[in-house]
Amino acid sequence: MEDNGSRRQKMLEAPVSRLIPALAAPTVASMLVTNLYNAGDAWFVSRLGTSASGAVGIVFALMAVFQAFGFMFGHGAGSNVSRRLGAGDVAGARVFASTSFFCALGAGAAVSIVGLLFLEPLARAFGSTDTILPHAVRYMRWILVSGPMFTASCVMNNILRYEGRASLAMAGLLSGSVLNLALDPILMFGLGLGTSGAGLATAIAQTASFAILLSMFRGGRTSSVFRPRLVSLRRRVAGSILVVGSPSLLRNVCGAVAPVLLNHQAAAWGDAAIAAMSIVGRVGFLVSAVSIGIGQGFQPVAGFNWGAGLRGRVRAALRFTIATGCVMAALFAIPCSLCASHVVAWFRDDPAVVAVGATALRWQALTIVLNHPTVCTNMLFQALGLGGRAALLSTMRSGLFFFPAIILLPRSFGVLGVELAQPVADVVSFAVSMPFLLHWWRRSKREQHLFPSFSSSQSYSG
Repeated sequence: MEDNGSRRQKMLEAPVSRLIPALAAPTVASMLVTNLYNAGDAWFVSRLGTSASGAVGIVFALMAVFQAFGFMFGHGAGSNVSRRLGAGDVAGARVFASTSFFCALGAGAAVSIVGLLFLEPLARAFGSTDTILPHAVRYMRWILVSGPMFTASCVMNNILRYEGRASLAMAGLLSGSVLNLALDPILMFGLGLGTSGAGLATAIAQTASFAILLSMFRGGRTSSVFRPRLVSLRRRVAGSILVVGSPSLLRNVCGAVAPVLLNHQAAAWGDAAIAAMSIVGRVGFLVSAVSIGIGQGFQPVAGFNWGAGLRGRVRAALRFTIATGCVMAALFAIPCSLCASHVVAWFRDDPAVVAVGATALRWQALTIVLNHPTVCTNMLFQALGLGGRAALLSTMRSGLFFFPAIILLPRSFGVLGVELAQPVADVVSFAVSMPFLLHWWRRSKREQHLFPSFSSSQSYSG
């Protein structure tokens, strides 16, 4: 096992063209398997009918809420952890990790309690129709039970990534995804639990992932540890986690609200339209998994080297990440565009679902490449602790530009407006984010010491 000192040296000295792919590979594998699980989960649920298939989109919105808090605390801690480790401040890194972990558990528990108390109104608020509602309620109940562990798992996954130990994060995520996929047919059809079985399978898998990820932080395998006594609510710790993590919260809150608006708008064309857009959303995540995974491999490199004062190395890493991710996104988007009808039909062979879903998937594939530079720009600012810029950019794709698009376009173009909303938001988000990136690039070259690195003497152990 590579020790923490050797890991730091590798993060600061290894060629970025080898380092980033090495860090990205486990993350890409995790995302692909996780999204394949999501696709498989949607496929199993779709065997129960179109209304049950529509419930997947409702549940996806609920899981996005837990993920929003998990990613806020996870990215907020992870960015600080990588920069502290880059500066040699292990004690400070541990304070950020512990504070984030226990806060995430508390936030997840609060969401679960409220959700269980108001389960049916919550399902309706997330876009359930009368026919989808029974399936959604049975599914959501189990998601709420396992919610706190899912939230904390997001924190652990991100801290492992920011430490440059994505392979450990992969083990926890993959085990849960494989277990979930294996349990789906057993619980749903073997035991006759239907959509409740799908929810129970997810809850069991999330609990297993939580236990496996937690075990990764024992035995000195990581610099970070989780100790209640290290939790600090001081502004310089908790405040920094919230500021740096707020872009993830905003991005995921938008990600939770976006499918709700999408479901409500698609409902005008029936359950088939809701099911179709849910399928396209799952496939879209699968297509973008590689480019996002490469970006996540970049983040710990950026954090470590920014903390160590190596500004030029951060720029070189960013250039490599954007170029590689765009190529990979194109390679995945092309077959999805050419075989859109077959892809949608594989999930639900309903002519009404295929008609809506295939068109939406083709439009989505056309703009997926533009999404990668936008996401990388946001990841850059967040990794460097530039929370304000990251917060603004994180709200664009699924919020600032998607919300008006999904509300206004269907009024003028009918169901085509529903299909076009996300691609339009992708194009506008790209156009807005690029000036931010170019400004940072030029300024970082002119002023190498604009953002001073952390001194190893700085400690946040209090």
